[in-house]
Amino acid sequence: MTGLQRITQPTLDVLEVLLRAYEQDEKVHGWAIMKQVKRSGPTVYNVLDRLEDAGWITGEWEQPEPDANRPRRRLYKLHGTAVPAVRALLAERRPAALRARPAFGFLRLNWLRVALAGGSW
Repeated sequence: MTGLQRITQPTLDVLEVLLRAYEQDEKVHGWAIMKQVKRSGPTVYNVLDRLEDAGWITGEWEQPEPDANRPRRRLYKLHGTAVPAVRALLAERRPAALRARPAFGFLRLNWLRVALAGGSW
């Protein structure tokens, strides 16, 4: 893992989302990050490329369901070794980011799958 050359506001935005996803043991795709940080695709994907090049995150292509009628998404996850650096960076630059945050799920839709299949909770 190498250091990042520059830390921009969009980088901090993306790191916040990736840290929340990491804490919930989830992977997140670029479009979901764009929606969370309210930034353009080129901005978010540029940050993701820099984070991946620095070794802070890994990206992998999802394995779509056979009947999925959409392109595959690239899923990103923060490396566990980068978590202390991310927390320190956010504590320094955005202390409020590490306080209580609302939970959200990117890929945890099991309740919806169960409900659509006729199951109940």
